[in-house]
Amino acid sequence: MELALPHNLVLVLLLACGAGIAPPAAAAASGGGRWDILQHSIGVSAMHMQLLRNDRVIIFDRTDFGPSNLSLPDGRCRRNPHERVLPVDCTAHSAEYDVRTNAFRPLSVFTDTWCSSGTVSPDGTLVQTGGWNDGYRNARTMAPCVDGTCDWNETQDALAANRWYATNQILPDGRAFIVGGRRQFSYEFYPKQADHPSDAIALPFLVQTKDPEENNLYPFVHLNIDGNLFIFAKNRAVLLDYKRNKIVRTYPELAGGDPRNYPSSGSSVLLPLKPSPTEAEVLVCGGAPAGSYNATKDKSFPPALTTCGRIRITDAAPSWTIETMPSPRVMGDMILLPNGAEVAIINGATDGSAGWESANTPAYAPLIYRPDHAPGDRFEEQSASGIARLYHSSAVLLRDGRVLVGGSNPHVYYNFSNVRYPTELSLEAFSPEYLDRTNDVLRPAITDPSPTGAPASVTYGGSMTLQFSVPAAPAPSSRRAHGGGGGGGLGFVSVTMVAPSFTTHSFGMNQRLLFLDVLETAASSSTPGAYEVSVVMPATAVIAPPGYYLVFVVNGHIPSEGIWVHIDS
Repeated sequence: MELALPHNLVLVLLLACGAGIAPPAAAAASGGGRWDILQHSIGVSAMHMQLLRNDRVIIFDRTDFGPSNLSLPDGRCRRNPHERVLPVDCTAHSAEYDVRTNAFRPLSVFTDTWCSSGTVSPDGTLVQTGGWNDGYRNARTMAPCVDGTCDWNETQDALAANRWYATNQILPDGRAFIVGGRRQFSYEFYPKQADHPSDAIALPFLVQTKDPEENNLYPFVHLNIDGNLFIFAKNRAVLLDYKRNKIVRTYPELAGGDPRNYPSSGSSVLLPLKPSPTEAEVLVCGGAPAGSYNATKDKSFPPALTTCGRIRITDAAPSWTIETMPSPRVMGDMILLPNGAEVAIINGATDGSAGWESANTPAYAPLIYRPDHAPGDRFEEQSASGIARLYHSSAVLLRDGRVLVGGSNPHVYYNFSNVRYPTELSLEAFSPEYLDRTNDVLRPAITDPSPTGAPASVTYGGSMTLQFSVPAAPAPSSRRAHGGGGGGGLGFVSVTMVAPSFTTHSFGMNQRLLFLDVLETAASSSTPGAYEVSVVMPATAVIAPPGYYLVFVVNGHIPSEGIWVHIDS
């Protein structure tokens, strides 16, 4: 498949995870893509996940359900008199997973991280905010390291309001915008700065979208290309100028009127942005009909929604286009794939809603959505997992192009027996079809900068040169960005740049994919199959907030393994 881009040759920069990954344990036999079990148990259920620039995934759950199945090292215990269940707890509720070695280690969190949110700061530190009980207003940081010594640090009462079921979005200045939460109709910034009030700022839109089931929690937030914030709650959306605390646009209600946010729990992505973008589109898929959450209390499980809404949020008169998925889905995660041509919709159920024991039928098979295909030809069902991933599951993109999947605990406590869907402590990886071995001869490999070296440093509007090889490339030649596709094994070449998501509760916060403009691509005069490509980085932090991104070279629709880059002024 070719990318519908204005340039025949586009270099696509994306985020992905490590080289030299442990061999798969098991794979599905049919359908698009494959599933591999990575760990049968890491001891912690993956309610929250974030990939960091050291190719480690930080995973954490909540602290108030009793012991986990992962002990803290060296006989250490967490002693917290405010803890509701275990004031003295010698088990871990967070873990670091090393993608390259397929190993994990316990981490320590002190206060409750239940249903919290996060971003990654420009220096690569995971900044995690809120939670429940004594964690309501706390901020926690996790700096990446490779020597196994880094752990969580916590700041008490760092927030202005209780943030439980809130959403974070990284801003062009590197701060986190934190919005909503249970009974919180406001937003704030972290860290605080003198040019903004330190108190929470009222957002009446969240009052207007509240209903008896509170279907406006974990609102979907995306940074628009004009610097304003697109905020979707229940079935409505606005564009917020956060600098002036002013709603600058109100979008039409999503057709059908059914809610899409927690606990109805659809999902949303900002679709890939073209070079120097002039337009931006948002996709919202799945969810549960109004009343579903209350119905599940009586063990009735209404079918989930089958519809997606797509809207060009930059249009003068924007409107929703409705599409229908092959099957209903609630609690699905949407992950932008590194080829820039596909979105994975993964995890969740076909009925019920988010909440304890509130879904009855798992959605085992992911969907692939191809935004550049014609309507009616955008969805394709993939190979099914054998593991139910229901409430409190999550998914993140890895540097090698796989999707890491973990979690699922639809019970108040960890429960492994006498229940239909036991608590899941396993990790597995979904490999999209572009990773099939039949595509190996077409797969680019970035050779410089090194995929295993230090992240490359780039600047806004600056150029970057990447060297890559393609096993089945044609004889050496030279072509410019507006040249044709070429023959042999080298097709349309693009480059993507992806910000990894902080994923929890069916939403990948801060997820972003940009196509980079290609200046020139040229074949090596001496080495068959070797190429060099020059690209231009995004012009401003509004298009790509400062921080660490994954960059991919894509041959047709086959991505390379990514490399880490750090963009700053």
